[in-house]
Amino acid sequence: MCTLEKHGDVFVLTLTGSSDVDEHRFGPSAIDSILSAIAKAKAEATPGSALITTSHGKFFSNGLDLAWAQAAGSRAGARERLLYMVESFRPVVAAMMDLPMPTVAAVNGHAAAAGFTLALSHDYVIMRRDKGVLYMSEVDIGATLPDYFTALFRAKVGSATARRDVLLRAKKIKGEEALRMGLAEAAYDSEEQVAEASMRLAKQMAGRKWAGEVYAEIRKSLYPDLCGVLGLDIRAVVSNSKL
Repeated sequence: MCTLEKHGDVFVLTLTGSSDVDEHRFGPSAIDSILSAIAKAKAEATPGSALITTSHGKFFSNGLDLAWAQAAGSRAGARERLLYMVESFRPVVAAMMDLPMPTVAAVNGHAAAAGFTLALSHDYVIMRRDKGVLYMSEVDIGATLPDYFTALFRAKVGSATARRDVLLRAKKIKGEEALRMGLAEAAYDSEEQVAEASMRLAKQMAGRKWAGEVYAEIRKSLYPDLCGVLGLDIRAVVSNSKL
């Protein structure tokens, strides 16, 4: 589940749970909640809006809700539920790529599998240096990657060596290494510093008062293969009234 608050021009989407050790797993209800929050931010966006996605505690998100899948009671039922979540999560990545404002992921804890994918769907990733961890677990748990996961990592991770280490080695990457690999914009020592830096960056971006529709189309144009997999069109937009 999640909440959405607005601080001036900055929307803050917070992944929520019952405690600080909640893994913020993405089951059907949580996915619907995130999609609703993103849609609300998009509907209320103005020139100069920005979005931060964050969480509290040990986990940013530990990925899809595998316990919900396994609760189906059979191997076939579990597989069906897992594939349902995979396809339900696709619109979350599409919505982030199409959001008409700069986006910042404030990663205070573990971001694994779909949690890592959500973070990477943002324009900027700010991490906690010690407890922030990026981890793609699929090769460890024995599951192939959805096509849009692969397209996202090919689009956003420029180094073939980094992609290999993330996807084929299942390397757990902390803040400083994420900086060196180009996965994060900055890393800080505490949750408070991550929150402050994320808000500072979001406000800097918001202060430019860019036209959101233009921003979203330029973002999509940077990642045409990813947008093709997500079913997003890329359009030419001119917002300057003098042109």
